[in-house]
Amino acid sequence: MKSKLKRFEIIAGRENVIEPGKVIYDRVKGRWNELYFKNSNPLTVELACGRGEYSVGLARKFPDQNFVGVDVKGDRLWKGSTWAHEEGLKNVGFLRTQILNIENFFNENEIDEIWLTFPDPRPRKRDIKRRLTSPRFLEMFKKILKTDGWFRFKTDNTGLFNYTLDELSLRTDINEFKFTHDLYQSDLQAECFDIKTRYEEMFAAEGEKIKYLRFKFKK
Repeated sequence: MKSKLKRFEIIAGRENVIEPGKVIYDRVKGRWNELYFKNSNPLTVELACGRGEYSVGLARKFPDQNFVGVDVKGDRLWKGSTWAHEEGLKNVGFLRTQILNIENFFNENEIDEIWLTFPDPRPRKRDIKRRLTSPRFLEMFKKILKTDGWFRFKTDNTGLFNYTLDELSLRTDINEFKFTHDLYQSDLQAECFDIKTRYEEMFAAEGEKIKYLRFKFKK
């Protein structure tokens, strides 16, 4: 508990974590590049980012692009914010909020790309609406993505992946859709830049295949 409270105290004083109580938290919607990054570079958002391995990894690889990791757990965001702080990465930040509130922080057509990496699979039937690839969440993501923006999804969970494929099969508003049940035996592997989260390494070590899909919404 003490270490968690210490982490909360640290991120409260960091500019690269945007959370309740900070002035920018209520002002940043539609103004990420203006208020936070202070440039006009493309914006990528990692949802359910956890410790932020993808956000930081992408920021390292693409210094001319901007990245925001979104998660509600402040003690997890502490890790990614620490990596970014220690490496002097100015093109990555972290937003502490629930994904359900994502439209409160991004305007329509503001985001160039969304990554959804190893979210909670919510396996119980009563939690279907809380799955981050359920129809209501996909509609949110469609709004905030630009017309030609990619949506990318990685998971180890077969049930969630198959559920997502079923949901996408019902839609008529997606294109350039590709998927694989075994990323590292697929020609889609290069699209993921060999960035691996702690969860991915853990599940892969247990023999789980990593699933991946990507598409664009038709608008």
